[in-house]
Amino acid sequence: MKVGMIGTGNMGTILTEALINGGAVSPSELTVTNRTLGKAYDLQKRYEEITVAQKPDDVINESELIFICVKPFDIVKMVKEQQALFTKEKCLVSITSPIEVKWLENCVASSCARIIPSITNRALSGVSLVTFGESCEDRWKSFLKEMFSKVSVPVEIHESIVRVASDIVSCGPAFYCYLTRRLIDAAVKETSIDEKTATILSESMLIGFGELLKKGYYSLPALQEKVCVKGGITGEGIDVLKRETGDMFEKLFQATHKKFADEADSIEKAFYS
Repeated sequence: MKVGMIGTGNMGTILTEALINGGAVSPSELTVTNRTLGKAYDLQKRYEEITVAQKPDDVINESELIFICVKPFDIVKMVKEQQALFTKEKCLVSITSPIEVKWLENCVASSCARIIPSITNRALSGVSLVTFGESCEDRWKSFLKEMFSKVSVPVEIHESIVRVASDIVSCGPAFYCYLTRRLIDAAVKETSIDEKTATILSESMLIGFGELLKKGYYSLPALQEKVCVKGGITGEGIDVLKRETGDMFEKLFQATHKKFADEADSIEKAFYS
């Protein structure tokens, strides 16, 4: 299968590395390009059999399955300009949440899908969020599910929950990194622990926490109950978290959904203009 990757920025590179390392695609099957070609050549240095194309239309012509990993408005421009190249036998996959699959289907003859990856896929773990177009051929649905099962747990989602699902799966690692950094900073500020030690302890705790969940020893509520002994020190900390976080996460979802709605509205207008 000839696979094309248009855009080798952060997520395009992470996705490419995951697919190669997970055995979902071989480097010799990949053709990549990027607006700054140096980033594409950086990938080729690590995986010598990758082909670097000079421009997007070369990738589309050479590939059966094309991933577009660029900014939303760049996707609109590219799909419109290269519309004729996305022929019926090909499959176009966007990894961008604000772009609905039906907008792509209205522009091109290809089968269309949206697959939102997570940085956790780089470790061949976590979830990838999948939405297929109404006209997406069954062969592509099966192929994409099998492909992403090698680097993640592919979960098919409805358009109505794409934002909240992305917040949890794709943005979630950044949110948890921020919270962990705040925990480390507070520990250093309020106690005699140094930042390096606090960081090592926090990272190791997160890895062990993930292993507990992965191996099914505890659910989230059961784990909290096991650690939080009634009247103990952990309970005192939980009480602080309850008071101080308040409706913090509700406000987080409100903010991400508003930003998403504003972007999606502008992108939809661009698609249909």
